[in-house]
Amino acid sequence: MDTSEAGRQLVDGRFELISPLGAGGMGTVWRARDIALHRDVALKEVRPPDPATAAAQPGLATQLRERAIREARALARLAHPNVVTIHHIVEPAEGVDGHPWIVMELVKGGSLHDRLEAGPMPVADVLRLGLDVLSALRAAHAEGVLHRDVKPANVLLRPDGSAVLTDFGIAALHGSTALTSTGVLIGSPEYIAPERVRGEEGLASSDLWSLGMLLYVAAEGVHPMRRASSLATVVAVLDDPIPVPVRSGPLGPVLERLLVRDPAARPDAEQLELLLRNASSALGGATPVTPPVVLGQYGPPTPPPFSPPSFSPGGGSPYAPTTPVAAPRTPRRRPALMAALLTVAVAGGVIGLVQAFPGGGSGSGGDAKGSTASHSASAPASGSGSGSRSGATPGPKASASQAGTDTAAKGSMLTPANIRIALAAFKEKTGTTTFVNLRIYDGYVLASIPTAPDAKTVDAWQYRDGAARRTGPDGTVDEEEPLIDMSKVSWDALPELMEKSKKELKMPNPTSRYVIVEPWMMDQVPCMRPYLSDEYGQGGYVLAGIDGKIKKVVAS
Repeated sequence: MDTSEAGRQLVDGRFELISPLGAGGMGTVWRARDIALHRDVALKEVRPPDPATAAAQPGLATQLRERAIREARALARLAHPNVVTIHHIVEPAEGVDGHPWIVMELVKGGSLHDRLEAGPMPVADVLRLGLDVLSALRAAHAEGVLHRDVKPANVLLRPDGSAVLTDFGIAALHGSTALTSTGVLIGSPEYIAPERVRGEEGLASSDLWSLGMLLYVAAEGVHPMRRASSLATVVAVLDDPIPVPVRSGPLGPVLERLLVRDPAARPDAEQLELLLRNASSALGGATPVTPPVVLGQYGPPTPPPFSPPSFSPGGGSPYAPTTPVAAPRTPRRRPALMAALLTVAVAGGVIGLVQAFPGGGSGSGGDAKGSTASHSASAPASGSGSGSRSGATPGPKASASQAGTDTAAKGSMLTPANIRIALAAFKEKTGTTTFVNLRIYDGYVLASIPTAPDAKTVDAWQYRDGAARRTGPDGTVDEEEPLIDMSKVSWDALPELMEKSKKELKMPNPTSRYVIVEPWMMDQVPCMRPYLSDEYGQGGYVLAGIDGKIKKVVAS
């Protein structure tokens, strides 16, 4: 064994091992010094740390050598600021009993796994993290490389906070042969996509599921699928409902759209980038921006490889017409919902308060007529019209004469008048106010709307800057969950409900707030759920009927 002048082991006569940085099932990463170029590097020693593992699997050494070559080739294809840089690969001489080493860039900030040991991250940091890792995945996918093991241990953090994706050792390269036998599950059970558990490989959306689960853990501080054993975890990934995020602010709805078990119903990489950037804008109090799109395409064009993180394209772009979209029959939304009791059981210490109000009412719920006038006065009164294709009639303040679709909402969208303006704009484009769900933020409104009367396909819509726009397909209707005529929701009760939510959640000055209207998982009854959080990620939500009466409070 070669040694340096300091008595340390030398690899390839050039790389001086200093100290181990971490170890996994198939290798150890070392901090090392390149004595030829006088720089610090990371060396990945590709062999099982446990000699017993190698002894029990005679062909493992050959497999690991092939895996090291695959990782080097995968990384060599990618030149991207959010993908770890590979410098060199050291292979043992032919006939010599040795193992490969991969020489990589040394990222000095530590791993995301280490960071999360200290607790969840602020939502703003999680959104930046998501955009960085997504950018890395888009670069990889463009080169025909699927990562297949996106998890916190494989994301490194630079001192400036930017993220670097590493460990492509089990990556699938287009045109490469498989390294494992049939039936062997590759990847970390807690982050593996459900379709991969079922044996369906080769999907870029599987990496996006893993990214979504990583972001959930980073923001919520708890893994929703982790169980007592790997087998139980895999079963949970396949079947268990995913608790609704309570600490994630505007990231929460993005996670709910991403963490669905039907790969076809997930947003693709371009869609996901738009959703993350809009969530980041909402968190910062700014109105989100909609990038220009090619007719028929959802989301922005592929950015240049080294485009800066800032993103402020102009609007006024054409959108594709609404057309039914063929989609599998798998329900698109149920896995992203939860019951209050499940929230307590899974989230443990993260969720510390659940209050139930029998019969749907409480001293903190009820009619909000007393506070409506002051909130409504800030914007013109409007309504959604008679609306739905199921023949619904307008709510008490939903007359067409009040709506005036040429009147743009002003100020926060979380007011009865502005919500009615948005509903009128949606109805003008779709002919209905009967939706799958509605999500209302201060700066904009999102809606999931069936593509036609009695259609099973759903489109995503956004109201922003006085206009309603279709933003792409949004999966299929769950037959067990009723559609909601949004014109019948008691919007006049919302201002008082928001004030009572602040009191119940002990959140007098939330930095993030939004409201979701959709059926509740336990009983399929339409509900309103205001979500509030502060700059530290603390917060929760209130479950209320569409009459504004509080039923439950779930707080962190």
